Amino acid sequence: MPLTAASPLTELKGVGPVRARRLAAAGYRSVGSLLRHLPLRYEDRRRLSRVADVAGEGAHTLRGRVLDTRAVRVWRRGLSLVRGTLDDGSGRLPVVWFNRPYLAGQLDPESTYLLHGPVRRRGERLELVNPSCEAAEGAVHAAAVVPVYPAIGELGPAFLRRLFDALLEGFDPRRELADPLPEELRRRYDLPPLGEAVAALHRPGERADGEALNRRATAAHHRLVYGELLEMQLELGLRRRRVGERPKPHRYRLDAGVRRRLAGLAPFRLTGAQERVIGEILADLESPRPMRRLLQGDVGCGKTIVAATAMVAAAESGLQAALMAPTEILAEQHRRTLGALLGDRYRIGLVTAGAPGAAADRERLASGELDLVVGTHALVQEAVRFGRQGLAIVDEQHRFGVAQRQALTGKGEHTDLLVMTATPIPRSLALTLYGDLDVSLLDEMPPGRSPVRTEVRPVARREETYDWLEGRLAQGGRAYVVLPLIEESDAVEAASIERHGAELAERLSAFEPRIVHGRTPAEERARSLEEFAAGRSRVLIATTVIEVGLDVPAASLLVIENAERFGLAQLHQLRGRVGRGGGEPAHCVALHGELGEEGRRRLEVFAASRDGFEIAEADLELRGPGDLLGTRQAGLPALFLADLAAHRRWVERAHADARELLERRRDPAAAAVIERARRRAGRRSPEEGEARCVSC
Repeated sequence: MPLTAASPLTELKGVGPVRARRLAAAGYRSVGSLLRHLPLRYEDRRRLSRVADVAGEGAHTLRGRVLDTRAVRVWRRGLSLVRGTLDDGSGRLPVVWFNRPYLAGQLDPESTYLLHGPVRRRGERLELVNPSCEAAEGAVHAAAVVPVYPAIGELGPAFLRRLFDALLEGFDPRRELADPLPEELRRRYDLPPLGEAVAALHRPGERADGEALNRRATAAHHRLVYGELLEMQLELGLRRRRVGERPKPHRYRLDAGVRRRLAGLAPFRLTGAQERVIGEILADLESPRPMRRLLQGDVGCGKTIVAATAMVAAAESGLQAALMAPTEILAEQHRRTLGALLGDRYRIGLVTAGAPGAAADRERLASGELDLVVGTHALVQEAVRFGRQGLAIVDEQHRFGVAQRQALTGKGEHTDLLVMTATPIPRSLALTLYGDLDVSLLDEMPPGRSPVRTEVRPVARREETYDWLEGRLAQGGRAYVVLPLIEESDAVEAASIERHGAELAERLSAFEPRIVHGRTPAEERARSLEEFAAGRSRVLIATTVIEVGLDVPAASLLVIENAERFGLAQLHQLRGRVGRGGGEPAHCVALHGELGEEGRRRLEVFAASRDGFEIAEADLELRGPGDLLGTRQAGLPALFLADLAAHRRWVERAHADARELLERRRDPAAAAVIERARRRAGRRSPEEGEARCVSC
């Protein structure tokens, strides 16, 4: 019986019940699903080398006998060595294998083998390092570009190569896999059909470009990358339309009088960007459809006044607005800022774990007595009820999970949602992570910001740095000192509040230092921050609890200890605490310990750039999207081939094309691919067989 995409893997030679269970545990139950297990890399074995011609380092394919194989005893735990000598008649070349002890008794000195791997120099001689090795007689991958598959549990690359050989002998993807992608889109980007792309990746032809395959830069790779990104963008678009189809029960009354009141909120002149974004938000609020908007802006660009305007618009319309922040410090800061801006016209509550009046404010919120409420995660607790919720604002969205965002909007009916972030998100990441939201950008800084001079220094210059800091404090400066740890740790070598913070407080005692961290009691923390803001204390020694929201215009000095332990975005946020008051340039000194290559590059970017979006792009390049995504959008497919850093162009294309397809969803070709995305959104399990073969 011929194989189909739905055929169980037990129909393949070499797959019995035990191996079938191992494959199923990794999500592979059918021929179609296994096809998405793509090669990790490729070995170009089309050119056979002679040992006599190997004169330097590089990858080589060689054919010969392997003599004198023996296991070598090593003392490092978890490491084993097998050594041997390759003889091809033209010469001899030492060979070494790591962690493949079975080869010592498996290789027959009278048989001929094909070996492929890198030749490296070891002292005065060359040796072949950890090559693949298979019997030359009947070798199916001689003189070819050979796929090397990542292991699946205990099933290694050699077994998987044989498994795919068996699969492709009985199954031709070019014939069996229909391509759901409209032909016009394939032609637009000169992409091969789905089946042809899958076949080319699992069995490259004689003319395959080995280098492009290893860079994942072939047309076949691009077909699969574009397909899965298009599927994701279609799902985001469908989600966006579902929200838009539900009219909200509440209405905003933004007549001329209210608009004059909103325009007069700010005690300063708004930037053009702030006016533009406020206009976009007010238009959303007046719409019968729920607002779903992301507000991006660099550190200090003025998001708070935008949020305050939206909250007042809700209050003036008889609705309650909530602002959720990730830390108590930021929530308290927002509460003070709103109080100063709005005076007594609106009733504002604070709901955090440490707020003394939180219980009373919860009751006033439920009864409708409060107009506005600011809080932390405490706002999403089941006990919190709104009398007439209309607007939810989530600040520093990347600190919250999707579930928390949904829980806050779920306190009302089709609540309007504004999410804000001062951590700029690269465009390719924003289109993926927040593709179901409209995006507003505050791309203009308010006047009065000082430039921040940034210097990176090794920890050996610590004494010099604090001598400099004392001198600046003596001249009237105000400073933050940021340490990465609260307590000393045997596992982590880094400065802590417990030890280094106490030492610094003693050294800088003339400047009335205050210490703040995540475990500081709320009242003590509030008192310390107020004293620092008022200038009674000139030094704030803290952990990263000050990373967002703290606004002390007079603070112009910052020292970051163990800067190598922080991400680029976090370093940029910390630097944003200084230079907020205008005047002379502010200073940031980042002290670092021992650096790896990535850490060195990260600090170089930090010192060289003050543009948050430029830093975000560099962060994406350095760390990849995995670390930056945080909590992934609920229900979206995981990307198995697309890379948001390497494939930015394809993200943008997929985003634009998904919108185009949804606009012409009655066209049969568009309808088919949209329906496929809709079905797959509702059934994302490894049991889907060919449905999870490849994307789109």
